[in-house]
Amino acid sequence: MSAQGSSIPRVTPCAQRVTREGEALIRTDFGEFRFLGYRDAGGLEHLAVLQGDVRGEAVLCRVHSECLTGEVFHSRRCECGAQLDLALQRIAACGRGVLVYLRQEGRGIGLLNKIRAYALQDQGADTVEANLALGFAGDLRSYGVAAEILRDLGVASVSLLSNNPDKARGLQTAGIAVQQRLPHVAGVHAENAAYLRTKRSRMGHDYPEGALGGGGDPPLGADEGVDEGSGEGSEEG
Repeated sequence: MSAQGSSIPRVTPCAQRVTREGEALIRTDFGEFRFLGYRDAGGLEHLAVLQGDVRGEAVLCRVHSECLTGEVFHSRRCECGAQLDLALQRIAACGRGVLVYLRQEGRGIGLLNKIRAYALQDQGADTVEANLALGFAGDLRSYGVAAEILRDLGVASVSLLSNNPDKARGLQTAGIAVQQRLPHVAGVHAENAAYLRTKRSRMGHDYPEGALGGGGDPPLGADEGVDEGSGEGSEEG
């Protein structure tokens, strides 16, 4: 599947929050995508990765926060790398969709603080307790920048690939209608199951019945679409 070949027109100005600073076609293991680079008002760089004409309604969309440990180093504490790969696969299969990649590592606490949080988790804290012990909220992510990027692309509403109801609410608060939220389960295995159950019990993430194993759920991997992918972990949903 090929990405849209021509330059993506700006539909609405977004100088208040983000500016578009470059774009290129890049072939990946999942097909060819158009990568658009954005810079926010604080200087952070973000990406929109898309196929097809994403102007209009019900655009398949993944809003994904950076996870260096999971995506580059294949950490088994989380499922972030597997979720990123699955999002690109699903967009490629649809032929129309966008992944917004936000630079908010560690649910917004940054890479070094995430490593400190992992050390606390190794001492028995869960992912929320570790953030709180470091003086942070359980989740510092925001989705206003993602909404501005989507508006710049002409996206009016999305079918959101996420297990996180707060992400849908955040986009809607920022002015992007969420027509539906689709489960996005990948990378579940015994080493990160406790972390994912914490996200379900303490952060309100939704998972299909049986996806996480234990607690009345069928064994891990029993559901179709649940792949191998990370103990207590990091960020996505």
